[in-house]
Amino acid sequence: MISIKSLPYINREMSWLHFNMRVLQEAQDKSNPLLERLKFLGIFSNNLDEFYRVRIATLRRMIDLKVEAHKKTYDNPENILEETTNYIKNVLLPQFTSIYEKILEELAAHNIFIVNEKQLDDTQAAFVKAYFDEKVHPNLFPLMLNTPHELNELKDKSVYLAVFMEKSGEKTKKNYALVKVPASILGRFLVLPEKDGKKYIIILDDIIRYCIDDVFSMLDYDTLKAYTIKFSRDAELDIDNDVDKTLLEKIAEGLKQRKRGKPVRFVYDREIPESLLNIILKKLKVTKRDRIVAGDRYHNFKDFMNFPDLGMKKLVFSPLKQLEHPDLSDQPSIFKAIRRKDVMLHFPYHSFMHIINLLREASIDPKVVEVKMTLYRVAKNSNVINSLINAARNGKSVTVFLELQARFDEEANIYWSKVLSEEGVKVLHGKPGFKVHSKLILIRRKEKNGVINYANIGTGNFNEQTARVYTDISLLTAKQDIATEVESVFNLFETNYSFEQFNKLVVSPFSLRSEITKLINREIKQARQHKKAHIILKLNSLVDKKIINKLYEASMAGVKIQIIARGICVLVPGVKNVSENIEAVSIVGRFLEHTRIYYFYNGGDEKFLISSADLMTRNIDHRIEVTCPVLDKNIQKQLLDILNIQLKDNTKARLLNLNSYNFYKKEEQAKKVNAQKATYKYFKQA
Repeated sequence: MISIKSLPYINREMSWLHFNMRVLQEAQDKSNPLLERLKFLGIFSNNLDEFYRVRIATLRRMIDLKVEAHKKTYDNPENILEETTNYIKNVLLPQFTSIYEKILEELAAHNIFIVNEKQLDDTQAAFVKAYFDEKVHPNLFPLMLNTPHELNELKDKSVYLAVFMEKSGEKTKKNYALVKVPASILGRFLVLPEKDGKKYIIILDDIIRYCIDDVFSMLDYDTLKAYTIKFSRDAELDIDNDVDKTLLEKIAEGLKQRKRGKPVRFVYDREIPESLLNIILKKLKVTKRDRIVAGDRYHNFKDFMNFPDLGMKKLVFSPLKQLEHPDLSDQPSIFKAIRRKDVMLHFPYHSFMHIINLLREASIDPKVVEVKMTLYRVAKNSNVINSLINAARNGKSVTVFLELQARFDEEANIYWSKVLSEEGVKVLHGKPGFKVHSKLILIRRKEKNGVINYANIGTGNFNEQTARVYTDISLLTAKQDIATEVESVFNLFETNYSFEQFNKLVVSPFSLRSEITKLINREIKQARQHKKAHIILKLNSLVDKKIINKLYEASMAGVKIQIIARGICVLVPGVKNVSENIEAVSIVGRFLEHTRIYYFYNGGDEKFLISSADLMTRNIDHRIEVTCPVLDKNIQKQLLDILNIQLKDNTKARLLNLNSYNFYKKEEQAKKVNAQKATYKYFKQA
């Protein structure tokens, strides 16, 4: 019998960094269009920023807690911090730089050039100067550093130019300043006039550098030089326990604290004068224990996610024409279609407009009496919100559970909460530290036999923007045994989370752990009886070690287990006598794989579950998540087809085996299969 202590795990933080390496591999993969590869570098950079703001910050907090930290982690946080930062420094960042330089060479081969302020010809210089005067200069507000004022208000998502000023003479005069690069207002890139068939782009930092004398012309310095800096703050919200404050007030206060959070990383241009660097570090209160990184000329590569496409169609992905679902196409009423049969939408292959149309129909249908919905992250200009407001204006009872604790979307959700409330929508919020992550719509409609419930249970956010780039699924059903239990979930929110009995839905934190454990145990029993036993788990993250240990037990019993984990997977497949029957892959491609499907062979009575929950302790034990059985046989076949397409991928799938981590899954003589392209083709032919 193998001891639990000897079971293998991959460190969670390292597994996440390995996922970001897969994003880098996409930037390197020449099967992707050239400008899309540049955008993958932006995604990598954005991911790394979040890693520092969340995971590194958490490790720092653990270290500060000392003894208490060891109770919360399976490894020493100081060791993890050292291992992760060394991997970033010695593996990820050198790889990033190498890929970026190669992409620049390929851009040049396509007559695309990113130029700096020293490479401008006279015509380009005049164009840049005019743009600076009209657009840039009005948005620059320098902060002088020779004052006692600290730099608490500097934003960690922004990039700044640290300016060194000097006047030569009998007595050398020096001064220092910071200038925020207004990329959020103007964008980071300016396309210059085309010349001789060549396209030129200049980065906003360099426009400011070119005109830096104009910014400080009144100060009479003869030498001015600008160096890029950026830093990351601890992004965890500290929410106080004041019972007299609402959750909205607590989150709002926490957001103010986040803006003053402790620095966790400071990156600077290695060419910066030491005197300027020291004064910035002192004012930011950055110490040697913080991550101080000497970098190159440019930072905040996340902006490359919005690199201009230059009108060159061959260098970007062809637009994906979203499909209408055949059961909803040309239907006068979505309610009638759902009454006939369950409908499963697969985004981004199917159009998200079906969800908007459902809400729109509910808002004007005189038979609809009530609409309820959970919201976690919504689009900036959200037609979901507009549909809910329209329903309230048309006299429907509208209730929205809006999760204020959606990390990095708290501010937007506070705004939407106020907008909805002002329009007569009943807005509910949760409790501090207890998120509602389920994706639900409930529509109650008067019909001949009384009020009928219609429900939508999904794996992803009701967000028109992400529904074009995230893969997710949504089940539309009028089956009352399921739809009535969706209503019971909303009752949880309205009755202070009092326990409800569920027979069909599996609801965290009440029953997901026990249900998954029960289903795995069934497979173990079948395997021990020498019968077919099979589990497929498609998810974002597999972290919970109790579930992982149960999967190891299943593997040792002979259960065939296939895992498709896009991000973190701390389970180690292929270990002799432990996980020999487990295969784990990750697919990173054009779309972000976000769908969660759990399949169990179940003695031939195949069990299919879709879920808003990953198999992480926080999702299982500390959030309201909804996992829903799929009962329709046609949809079950569809889900199994999709899982099999994913498992056959040999172009974007990477192995997660310990000794071949992130190696592409290649099969000799096998036909090339790109799961995302094949899935689109599958639905197009449906």
